[in-house]
Amino acid sequence: MFKNYFIVGWRNITRRPFYSSLNILGICTGILFTLLIGVYVWGELQVNRKLRHAKNQYFLISDWKDPNEGINIGTLGPLAKRLKEEYPGLVANYYRGDFVTSIISKGDVHFRESIDIGDSTLLSMYGFELLHGNAATAMKNPYSVVIRKEIALKYFGRTNVVGEKMRIQSFSNTVHDFLITGVLKDIPENSVTDLNIENHHKLFIPANTFSYFSRNDRDNWENVIVPSFIELKEGVTPKDLAGPIKRLMQKNAQDWIRQDLTVRPVALENYYLQKDNGLVQRMLYALSFVGIFILLMAVVNFINISISGSSARIKEIGIRKVLGGLRKQIIVQFLTESVILVLLSTLLALLLYPLARPLFEELIGKEMARLSSFPLYFMLFPSALVLLVGLAAGFYPAIVLSSLKSADSIKGKLKTIRKNISLQRALAGFQFCLASIVMVAALIVTQQVSYFFSQDLGYDQEHVVSSQVSRDWTAQGVRRLETIRNEFAAIPEISKATLSYEIPDGMNGNQWALYRAGQDSTKAVGMQLLGTDEHYLETYQVPMKAGEFLTAATAMDSTKIVINESAAKALGWTNAREALGGQVKFPGFEPICTITGITGDFHFNSMQQKIPPIVFIHLRLYIQCRYISFKLRPGNTANAITAIEKKWAVLLPGSSFEYRFMDETLKRLYRSEIQLKKAAYTATLLSLIIVLLGVIGLVSLSIQKRTKEIGIRKVLGASLTSIMTLFIRDFLLVIILSTLIACPVAWFIMHQWLNNYAYRILVTPLPFIISVLAVSIITVALIAIQTLKAGNANPVKSLKME
Repeated sequence: MFKNYFIVGWRNITRRPFYSSLNILGICTGILFTLLIGVYVWGELQVNRKLRHAKNQYFLISDWKDPNEGINIGTLGPLAKRLKEEYPGLVANYYRGDFVTSIISKGDVHFRESIDIGDSTLLSMYGFELLHGNAATAMKNPYSVVIRKEIALKYFGRTNVVGEKMRIQSFSNTVHDFLITGVLKDIPENSVTDLNIENHHKLFIPANTFSYFSRNDRDNWENVIVPSFIELKEGVTPKDLAGPIKRLMQKNAQDWIRQDLTVRPVALENYYLQKDNGLVQRMLYALSFVGIFILLMAVVNFINISISGSSARIKEIGIRKVLGGLRKQIIVQFLTESVILVLLSTLLALLLYPLARPLFEELIGKEMARLSSFPLYFMLFPSALVLLVGLAAGFYPAIVLSSLKSADSIKGKLKTIRKNISLQRALAGFQFCLASIVMVAALIVTQQVSYFFSQDLGYDQEHVVSSQVSRDWTAQGVRRLETIRNEFAAIPEISKATLSYEIPDGMNGNQWALYRAGQDSTKAVGMQLLGTDEHYLETYQVPMKAGEFLTAATAMDSTKIVINESAAKALGWTNAREALGGQVKFPGFEPICTITGITGDFHFNSMQQKIPPIVFIHLRLYIQCRYISFKLRPGNTANAITAIEKKWAVLLPGSSFEYRFMDETLKRLYRSEIQLKKAAYTATLLSLIIVLLGVIGLVSLSIQKRTKEIGIRKVLGASLTSIMTLFIRDFLLVIILSTLIACPVAWFIMHQWLNNYAYRILVTPLPFIISVLAVSIITVALIAIQTLKAGNANPVKSLKME
């Protein structure tokens, strides 16, 4: 029985190759995009879930009353360890990391790499496996290092390098040999070794080597920037830790920390999705909905073309019924054809996946899994998709066509079908509506991303290059770097050079508090601290609003500080002039400081956040320096970079010049928004393709049905323009109504998205007008092309048609 259904179905599909191809291509497009999104979403949902005892793993998050007082990914240094020591019935294990970068050397090869100096529990707590080495002892001894496989290949050209040594530079500019005790197998993506895009750790050093990197304050309760993880025992919940955390803080932390800080455990399985205000989760929701909508549009196409092409099946249905065919048999026949079409579409989508995957990887900015990497049971999902989409796409046409009366079917009448013209138009309108929403979203996302790069950031990012320098965090080290800076500044291709602890890349993790002298310290305002030299504002061209910036002459005077406009307002002054000369204090420090300068505000972080209060302190006092930035003279950038590289090799031997333009830094800062922009354009293109495939099918079938009518109109003197208008009119009203619905829906969706940014564009009518015109013009052009061919046909042949 089913064999006959399949044979008849296959014959009907091959008998109408043009319309079958339209259906297959439309559904294949929808399934391929849905498959790509599905694999991406599945991969994102696996982050942190492949760790050992993942369900019991938690990340300690810090919630500050004032977000400028501290970072949320760091917490009190000793907290995780003390929870394990004092509450062993609740906490099974803990891990604390300290993320740094330093120069790694092997012979004449020097690169700056990301390092995690952490507790020896790293391997045992998370189940990371070693390709070479003993996991039980790899993180035990001082001056030992565990490396990723890629580092072994980069420096040694092979993976079995246990027992080999590599030199690592300290923050006092000394170097020491580190013994390689382990090489890690490929680690699944996680938030422990890859906390954010800047912290993709490649080397892991045990905490008993802390002193080598001058990091001796991890067990200090005033240190609130230590990323800390804990593993709870079975049956223990985060609520059970609320009391112990509070007691430890009451006993050990300072008053201002206890008053302003709340520490809460966040499930590591959920952290990746929820971080950055749920940015990843929002992206997954957006892509998932787009994928579902595009697949739904493809299904709607199938339904529309099936109903519109029903005239070719009317007599077949009538004969079947006259010969005793049951309605359920006719339904099964149409459903079989639908499933065959979807099966062919799915097979084509699976074949196209390897070709589309690299393009989608470039779109989302990360590697995706190959289909061959999935377990065999994964094949159940495409199979289920074939049945689900096949039945969904074929169900309504099967019900409609099987309901025709036998007499009408034998005569080839379409009375029953014509009653469903309004439904077809509604389905077509639904497609136009979705296409318009996606296009409006793409245009608004583009405007917002363009706003990020065209808006006045408060500084000039053009021709600014930054690179990390060797760390020598001593007074002598800072003086040496100042000399090196001056040598670079003398290069003709460089107009300015500056040293700083941070650059405007959204990664500033240093917070201090400040309050006005004479007020209570509880009114202290959290601020971001920037350690810079006196040339920072000149290099980045940040304007001064009042007073003067840091100077070499007053560099060692700790009673004179510079703040930005936001800091002045946060401290209660109405403007920069009023704040100039104001006296302030740092909690816990006796000296009263005088404000000698107020800078203009500039965007240090993403525009998702408001410009924070900033206080500047000279590097000679701050002592710590990580970056040197160059303002290149306009002209030959390549020559400038070459000149810096040559000078670098002389002034900073044993290190590499690994630079980044500020434009590139901004792109990394807004990488999620740029990915969303690309995804929106891809979705717009695919939705338009599906809509246009549907229009081609519907217009072609309509022309086929009305061939004799077109011939009669031509004989009676109708022009080509009037014939084209006849078909365009049917779609134009649908387009107008669908866009009237799409515009408010798109406005609401994008208004909610824009609310996530402190600085955003105003939504204007322009994206909506462009979307309506684009959909209308493309549809009208497509209809005109098809009807032009029919209108130019010989009317005599048209009139001879049955």
